[in-house]
Amino acid sequence: MSAYWIAHVTVLDPQKYKGYTDLAPQAFSKYGAVFLARGGAFEALEGERFERHVVIQFKDLQTALDCYNSPEYRAAREKRDGHCRAQITIVEGLEG
Repeated sequence: MSAYWIAHVTVLDPQKYKGYTDLAPQAFSKYGAVFLARGGAFEALEGERFERHVVIQFKDLQTALDCYNSPEYRAAREKRDGHCRAQITIVEGLEG
């Protein structure tokens, strides 16, 4: 059953955040991530407002968790620390 990363991000320092965007694709590629939404127009209707919204599909929950906890993604996260505000949730999709 598919699983999804749902990420909400506000970049605080675009130049320093680039370290993250340079490294993260390695992890996403390794774990077969499929981007369903990345940035684009949005309407924030409730809750905290972030400037970017990303939805990434993985083949299953374990693969999504493995990607997040991988050495490749850990290195990318270290590059973004202090340079963005982020909220990331991994959720399992519906059957059938």
